[in-house]
Amino acid sequence: MTVFKRAWPSWAIFGLLLGVEILTHYPLLKLPYFWDEAGYYIPAARDLWQTGSLIPLSAPSNAHPPLVMAYLALWWRTAGTSPIVTRTAMLAVSAFALLGLLKLATRVANQQVAWAAVVCTAAYPAFFAQSSMANVDLAAAALTFWAMDAFISDKAIVTAIWFSLAVLTKETAVIAPGALAGWSLLCPIISRQRRERICCGKLRGAMFAALAAPLAVLSCWYAYHFSKTGYVFGNPEFFRYNVQATMSPLRIALALGMRIWQAFGYLHLFVLTALTGCLMTAAPVRDDGVERPRIAIATQCLFAAVAVAYITAMAVIGGAVLARYMLPVVPLVILVCVSTLWRRSRYWAALVGGVAVAFTGGLVMNPPYGFALEDNLAYRDYIRMHQHAALYLEAHPPRSRVLTAWPASDELTRPYLGYVTRPFPVVRVEDFSAEQLVNASQLQSQYDAAFLFSTKYEPRHSLLAGWSWWRNVKEHYFGYHEDVDPESAARALGGRIVFHERCAGQWVAVIRFEQHEEAMDGKSDSGRHEMARMRLDYQPNFFPGN
Repeated sequence: MTVFKRAWPSWAIFGLLLGVEILTHYPLLKLPYFWDEAGYYIPAARDLWQTGSLIPLSAPSNAHPPLVMAYLALWWRTAGTSPIVTRTAMLAVSAFALLGLLKLATRVANQQVAWAAVVCTAAYPAFFAQSSMANVDLAAAALTFWAMDAFISDKAIVTAIWFSLAVLTKETAVIAPGALAGWSLLCPIISRQRRERICCGKLRGAMFAALAAPLAVLSCWYAYHFSKTGYVFGNPEFFRYNVQATMSPLRIALALGMRIWQAFGYLHLFVLTALTGCLMTAAPVRDDGVERPRIAIATQCLFAAVAVAYITAMAVIGGAVLARYMLPVVPLVILVCVSTLWRRSRYWAALVGGVAVAFTGGLVMNPPYGFALEDNLAYRDYIRMHQHAALYLEAHPPRSRVLTAWPASDELTRPYLGYVTRPFPVVRVEDFSAEQLVNASQLQSQYDAAFLFSTKYEPRHSLLAGWSWWRNVKEHYFGYHEDVDPESAARALGGRIVFHERCAGQWVAVIRFEQHEEAMDGKSDSGRHEMARMRLDYQPNFFPGN
């Protein structure tokens, strides 16, 4: 049985996938830019669009290759620079990723499994949320799927092209060809009896060159970046945060556990992997007396090599342990699991439907623990609340000097991000921890209002609420801090809340200081500092639960 009675051309399937992507993401297409979009990728693409510079001018360069930014600049030159154009362009990338996964899955399994894997991948919360965002990780995953399909088809030149494009999208895409080359070289060393089952064959010289080509391409980019900036791997702060600060054995071990969870259990992915584990004890289904075939063990070993390489590498590097970094791996896990359901259960279609429902639930329901807002529709809530707060600031003159933290500092100073019509003068703090707010209280003369917001998701009843040791570990190794709630922040700064909104574990507030300035006249800086501390101490449990 096949999904379609006749083969559809790739362009038709791409059009179908893109149409579905646009329909399912339609309410999100006009949203302003979020977090890293606003902080780096959109400014970098805008610089390229306006000046032709491959190196960002309005943000410190982090040495990410420029392919996605060039892609967006081309769309903007053709259709305009509005968020809806950007998000539609990224949905085309998402559809291209799903098409690549479909081709790869059809080649290693069958059409039924392939379409089921595509549906589950499209519904997976992190993939869905990233599909319309101007980040680079999903684009790198898309090109990796196409490259792996070419590799398994033994097309050396095509493999080199796709992997080279992938590393020009994001530098970490070099992990996949490295893993494939490493496994292909390691396999012949294994005992002959096992070798015949787990190896795809001897790595030809042409294919080895194809897998080495992306490294050469990435080296050329880094050489160009060094010639323009004097830095190879991005600005010193970026390198320190993502490489130097992560080189601790305990942190690597903790990050490894988090990466394994993201690859196999995060945001209801455990529903699929648990079903797969349970069905592994069942006998394969027989059709007309013939067992349904599995994905070849040798192919599964290739997938495993890529997964292990990504999990390990992303545990060692990367200051933020973001789930989007694992997008090249999770669809491969989904594919293998769906294939197992098909092979071992006659009710596999119903099980896949249940998994898709579970993924959809993860898209709209936040987990009972901290997670990145960009991994499901929590990012939509963030954007809308920040829009409302920015509109309040614009609608209530006089125009204010605003105390805030990143990324709101960019939202208020760059109108093209979609939050304000004119830039606000901003005084920036690192975050809204107690220490930062006490320090900010000494700068009262420099701002007239404060734009405060939750910098992370705060579950009402966290599974880890009583684990103080885990909070200490996060603070030490992962840059964690606790935001002061808006009421306590207003007391600490001596202002009053004039706008406040909460939604599903997030909040935003605007604080004004007209009366505070008069009350603080004549007080010394040390007096202001001590008064702020006393206000914070006034409420014993001002920290929100985490």
